[in-house]
Amino acid sequence: MHLTERAAGDVDELERRAGEERDALRRDRYRAVLLALEGKEAVHIAQALGRARRSVQDWVYCYRDGGVDAIQPRPRPGRMPKLPREREAQLRRRLDAGAVPQDGVCTLRGRDVVRILDQEFGVKYSLGGAYDLLARLGYSCLTPRPLHEKSDPQAIADFQARAPFLSTR
Repeated sequence: MHLTERAAGDVDELERRAGEERDALRRDRYRAVLLALEGKEAVHIAQALGRARRSVQDWVYCYRDGGVDAIQPRPRPGRMPKLPREREAQLRRRLDAGAVPQDGVCTLRGRDVVRILDQEFGVKYSLGGAYDLLARLGYSCLTPRPLHEKSDPQAIADFQARAPFLSTR
């Protein structure tokens, strides 16, 4: 491949980025351009890096057309979430408030969150999707069970101290 340096110092910048990059695919993009700048052919570069010839050509063309910063792919936006980002704060407030009497439970579970999302927010989520949403919002699906309001902490401690089969360590 016949490729020339776009700007003075690009080779040094490519070597620096290739040395710092921890992701193998991203690192190979920089290495492919460096090898092309040395005059290597796409087939030989692909064999040396263990990548497809067409991929190597695409990376080199990205450098040729846009410079060092154009080598890496631009982030893709992805699918829009069902629950708009503007309403996430409202969902957080609802979940932080805990279960209300209309929920019919003492603590919210995944299926309760699915129901809340459907009835109060008008969006349908599967159970797995609701757990993904909760994880994205910073919630954990594993939480300790709540204590009943009539539980006596002193009676629990006394029982644990006197229980014959519980380890005392």
